[in-house]
Amino acid sequence: MWRYHPDLLATPVPRYTSFPTAAEFGDDVGQGDLKSALDSIDPEEPLSLYLHIPYCREICWYCGCNTGAANRTGRLQAYLQRLGEEIELLARTLDDRGRVRRIAWGGGSPNAIAADDFDRLMRKLKRTLRVDDPVVSIELDPRGFDSRWASSIGSNNVQRASLGVQTFAPRIQAAIGRVQPVEDIAGTVAYLRGAGVESINFDLMYGLPGQTADDLRETLEQAVAMRPERLAVFGYAHVPHLLPRQRRIDAAALPNAQQRFEQARLAYDLLVDAGYEAIGFDHFALPGDAIAEAARSGALRRNFQGFTEDASDVLIGLGASAISAFPGWLLQNEKNAGRYHLRIGNGQFATARGIRRSRADRLIGTAIERLLCGGTADLSCLPGLRDIRARLEAFERVDLIGWTGSRVHLRDGALPYTRAIAAALDPYRAQSQVRFSSAV
Repeated sequence: MWRYHPDLLATPVPRYTSFPTAAEFGDDVGQGDLKSALDSIDPEEPLSLYLHIPYCREICWYCGCNTGAANRTGRLQAYLQRLGEEIELLARTLDDRGRVRRIAWGGGSPNAIAADDFDRLMRKLKRTLRVDDPVVSIELDPRGFDSRWASSIGSNNVQRASLGVQTFAPRIQAAIGRVQPVEDIAGTVAYLRGAGVESINFDLMYGLPGQTADDLRETLEQAVAMRPERLAVFGYAHVPHLLPRQRRIDAAALPNAQQRFEQARLAYDLLVDAGYEAIGFDHFALPGDAIAEAARSGALRRNFQGFTEDASDVLIGLGASAISAFPGWLLQNEKNAGRYHLRIGNGQFATARGIRRSRADRLIGTAIERLLCGGTADLSCLPGLRDIRARLEAFERVDLIGWTGSRVHLRDGALPYTRAIAAALDPYRAQSQVRFSSAV
């Protein structure tokens, strides 16, 4: 049973897809740091790649991704040329070290580019890097997805696909600038099944303008009827001070904090009743899916793609704004496509921001990941443990957490508070002025 404690959810907190979070990134890192990180990779070390396509055919008003309109062919082709050059630069630097086990395509919308261009870049990856039977995943916009793209998905052995669905309610689609008939989504699912995709994910949202519990229930039921292997159910983050496109959304129509809480609870109850297992605080998966198996075995991880079964400690980001994660560094490429273009065109890596992770950062990051993924974490090695325990007292008083020595455990009903609990471990939050999304 989830109990609503508004005081414990009042402070916006990060989603913790990394630690430290991007709010702590600075500009005192550069391509030399990326070169050092790449040089530290062992010959047989498993690597994951993320390739960012910062373009969409249509721009949705709610979206927080680094993306722009794919309405200028020349600009798009120039970007893809530079992305290919970045792959070649990475290959020269690695010099056959590391084995690529995962390739993830995100955006934006990767299917905003032509399927032929996707094929060409996949061939380049396999030709220039040591690609070892990788798990390939891709984010897709169902609008405009066609048989040619489905053929490319099949020929490149893409095993996993994530569809931006958000809501099936037409009036809410109109309110967020993402109109897509249910037929588009059903047709894309059929294409992907025919292409041999093993795991399909739907991204859904609650807390949208004008959205009621009945609207959300209907969307969830329509999603379950299509039986995707995974669902991610996110709370809409309204931050127009950071994302000017969100100013087109009527803030007065947004559900209040308690309504958001009730919508999150509704999603949890309905999906669990439908046979999905809760994975972390916002993912759900059928029992046979790899991410559900990882959660049961204690192997669940968290990275920039969210909850994952990816065990690699090295994620290399390619493309504008892409972030690379190494044990000792978090390094982000230039966000601006033009500056990215210039850096890569001059034969340089495009690293622009990031952070060198201290030993304390790594210890705290591991504890936060274990808490988010497994519901328990040993805090004995963390600096400032006395202060952490003091910050967690409010959660302990209402029986959301318990302790065994210096190990903290989430209790029943703590799931919607997980990010807020994790934030108590984060020493940066006391100093940061960055405004994050709602805790639920």
